[in-house]
Amino acid sequence: MLHPLLRRLPSIIHPLSTASVHRRRCAAMAGSPARYLTVATTRKASLKGVVFDMDGTLTVPVIDFPAMYRTVLGEDTYASLRSASPSGSIDILHHIETWAPAEQQRAYEIIAHFERQGLDRLQIMPGALELCRFLDSKKIRRGLITRNVDAAVDLFHQRFGIMFAPALSREFRPYKPDPAPLLHICSTWGVSPNEVMMIGDSLRDDVVCGRRAGAFTCLLDETGRYESPGCYTDEQKPDFKRRSHWLYYE
Repeated sequence: MLHPLLRRLPSIIHPLSTASVHRRRCAAMAGSPARYLTVATTRKASLKGVVFDMDGTLTVPVIDFPAMYRTVLGEDTYASLRSASPSGSIDILHHIETWAPAEQQRAYEIIAHFERQGLDRLQIMPGALELCRFLDSKKIRRGLITRNVDAAVDLFHQRFGIMFAPALSREFRPYKPDPAPLLHICSTWGVSPNEVMMIGDSLRDDVVCGRRAGAFTCLLDETGRYESPGCYTDEQKPDFKRRSHWLYYE
């Protein structure tokens, strides 16, 4: 389970120097834009913050993404994009950005409809409150990055009584997998990216965002959809991977 892993993380990460993190990031991101690379120093890193994805990570998955994608894209385009992706995932927001304004408006209205339905059924992942208390007890900061909207983040905070700061929605541009939101959180906290871990259930969005920023990454893969080695590109390999409900205690 991930909670015991988080309990050990400060001692796991502490011996790693920034220089070793830099070398590992450079090897993983060969060919990636140079602006994503971190600067090497000899200072040792310890865990100072954890940044979470929201949908499917902090909350139980309730949005029917395949149905949403089919409605926005149409069956043929949906099938074509899925077959072109090794993991079968689709970056619908970036795809929509290439459309004409009227088509974009229609697509965003459909997405908003599905998201509103999801808000009505919003559930926190079992154990999230306990995990947040644990991180607070260790003075480890908590942030949130989601491609959902501000209203969903506000409802999450209000309904479950836990706060993440900063908490960035897709209104913050550019959004995941660009590292900008994670780097913004690191800057706000005054910490280096290699002192932070990004946790989420998406290789394409969460792991890539974390790696590009120079942070440690943990993938939540409850269904085993990322078991095949062919699912991963070099940029999508997480530092840690959990398959079970990571918020349960062992």
